[in-house]
Amino acid sequence: MSNQKNRSRLRWIIIISVWTFFLAVALSFVTRYFLNELQSIILSFVILLLVVLLGIVFDLIGTAAAAADIAPLNAKAARKVEGSKCGVYLVKNAEKVATFCNDVGGDISGIISGTLVTVIVLNLVVTISQEQAEFYVAILMTAFIAALTVGGKAWGKIVAINFSTEVIMLVGLLITKLQRPLNWLRKGGNDQR
Repeated sequence: MSNQKNRSRLRWIIIISVWTFFLAVALSFVTRYFLNELQSIILSFVILLLVVLLGIVFDLIGTAAAAADIAPLNAKAARKVEGSKCGVYLVKNAEKVATFCNDVGGDISGIISGTLVTVIVLNLVVTISQEQAEFYVAILMTAFIAALTVGGKAWGKIVAINFSTEVIMLVGLLITKLQRPLNWLRKGGNDQR
């Protein structure tokens, strides 16, 4: 039994590593493309803040899955509360959910936000055109994004730990709502729910 569990974990690690690689490539390409096409520093900042926010939300979900008590979710699932069945699944698979959300989602957004900061700083330097300004702008931007990310994740962990059941129910409901159109497409439109 233990050997099978170890093989299952190893397979999960390989799968999540491959997914991370392709997800990082896709997200990096998309964000770099948009930043290269955008001439507006303000829109670049908005994209950067969205990437940081995405990392915070993923971290919050991963922490909530690990902290949640399954009993209230099972009770809601028994009463057929929408989203609770998915919430139970998330908590039962908390190790995988936390790895995906905290590590894949959180770390990729951290890497991409670092890249975005670099691109924004380079764009700012071109408009400022002073070497000394580049040095200070780079330091201040990096420090600001680091503080925003760490502060946001600290806030997210407090919310995730204190309201883990509510967070998982909300995520379960969201996943359930998003699955409906996908299930309909997979079945060729035969499901008339």
